[in-house]
Amino acid sequence: MVRGHHREWHRSGRAGWLRAAVLGANDGLISTASLLLGIAAAGGGLPTLLTAGIAAAVAGAFSMAAGEYVSVSSQADAEAADLQRERRELAEDPAGELEELVALQRARGLPEPLARAVAEALSAHDALGAHARDELGITEHARARPLQAALASAMAFATGAGLALLACLLAPEAQRMAVLVVSSLLLLAGLGALAAGLGGAAPWRAAWRMLAWGGLAMAATWLAGRLAGGFV
Repeated sequence: MVRGHHREWHRSGRAGWLRAAVLGANDGLISTASLLLGIAAAGGGLPTLLTAGIAAAVAGAFSMAAGEYVSVSSQADAEAADLQRERRELAEDPAGELEELVALQRARGLPEPLARAVAEALSAHDALGAHARDELGITEHARARPLQAALASAMAFATGAGLALLACLLAPEAQRMAVLVVSSLLLLAGLGALAAGLGGAAPWRAAWRMLAWGGLAMAATWLAGRLAGGFV
């Protein structure tokens, strides 16, 4: 009986954009909520809070996009340089590269005859792809994609910042800081749990990490705002 092809689904294929999106949303929410708390602690009213929050959201989104693009572009350039060098070595010394691939298969535990047979088959099919994967650790689903990472990071930062601004805007004046703190911490915990779940990790551990660092950042910025408000 012929069985149908089983298509497996792996999380590692989205590691790049998932990391950028989680980092962006986390940074957008924590930095904007902390900024708003600091300004409120210094005596700033709603117009000041919204102006500063919107400016911070726009600047932060572009900053995150630029940082991710430059960082991932550097990785992509390094990968391209490695592949170009490997392509040149394959053209200049195919026999030596085949022996290198045989050694890599033997290091994985294959006996000599099988290692050579596998290396020869891989080289005949796609020598550069085989060396990229087995020697350099570069695979198609894990290749650096600068534009994708930049867009994911910017959009995620803007979303996180927008949620903090929305909480500040909708909260009653007397409870503004309390609503901002509680809603931000809940969102951070949810974001941590969601990211962990998408990555296959334990959600509660990630949620507690988010709560701890987010609470620390907001407390420090609130204290800085209180101290600055007393001198200005």
